[in-house]
Amino acid sequence: MTDRMIASSKICVAGYKGLVGSAIVRRLRSGGFANLLLIDRGEVDLTDQRAVRELFAREKPEYVFLAAARVGGILANSTHPADFIRDNLLIQTHVIDAAHTHGVTKLLFLGSSCIYPKDAPQPMKEEHLLTGPLEPTNEWYAIAKIAGIKLVQALRKQHGFCGISLMPTNLYGPGDNFDVTSSHVLPALLRRFDDAKRAGASELVVWGTGAPRREFLHVDDLADAAVFLMQQYDDEEIINVGVGEDLSIAELAGLVREVVGFSGEIAFDITKPDGTPRKLLDVSRLHAQGWTAKIALADGVASTYQWYLENVAQMRG
Repeated sequence: MTDRMIASSKICVAGYKGLVGSAIVRRLRSGGFANLLLIDRGEVDLTDQRAVRELFAREKPEYVFLAAARVGGILANSTHPADFIRDNLLIQTHVIDAAHTHGVTKLLFLGSSCIYPKDAPQPMKEEHLLTGPLEPTNEWYAIAKIAGIKLVQALRKQHGFCGISLMPTNLYGPGDNFDVTSSHVLPALLRRFDDAKRAGASELVVWGTGAPRREFLHVDDLADAAVFLMQQYDDEEIINVGVGEDLSIAELAGLVREVVGFSGEIAFDITKPDGTPRKLLDVSRLHAQGWTAKIALADGVASTYQWYLENVAQMRG
């Protein structure tokens, strides 16, 4: 096992302004880690290999959390497939390569549950990777993430590089994207129910039958797991990070309605697609390491809605 991070360790968080990166920074600071190298595309273009190499040569970070990525929903992935595969391949390759070249003690790479086959058995185990075709709507992003996983593993095999790869489930929390055209289902529902409440609507229509089941992990729980695994886990095998429980979209809509305080009815437009019937991670490997999620979904949704009211809704008037 590699040396663990200590208070004086120089820790790089790449993508620190995003949903995941900002949560990792919060968790590190609350844990007494103050020697942080925070980078985002505003400071360094991570698709520029020379810029990344110069940064690592100059700053010499000891630990790296690689949370930087080009992300988006189905529409963005479908509209800009070349951008998604190119930018993510460049970002992760340059950061991982620079970490290895400049003697980083340990790197943590964040993947995604979309790396698993479209028809993977449920719940999805780590060994299901590369056992079937991917979901076509986000295969460009998924293929880039798989390449990142394999690069980390290859560097370990050939050079003894200490890198680990985490596969989080669907995330939500403060700093999420609440744009109804590009956000994921939970933040989209929060905004739509809030809009309906403000408009005094009697009904809100949700796409599909409401039957598909999804798993949701608060981003602060992910950040806690990331710091825990950076300290405790050292294996080439990927590790799932989730709660190990799911609920139907209909149940989620009911929970969001209650949190927002919308008094109208929920209707389902069954002419619209449902998507994958179920996406649930097997988290037995994570639990065996000694970590479990702590934030209950109802509590997490309530605190996220409060953040939305304070940071997004007020700007919209």
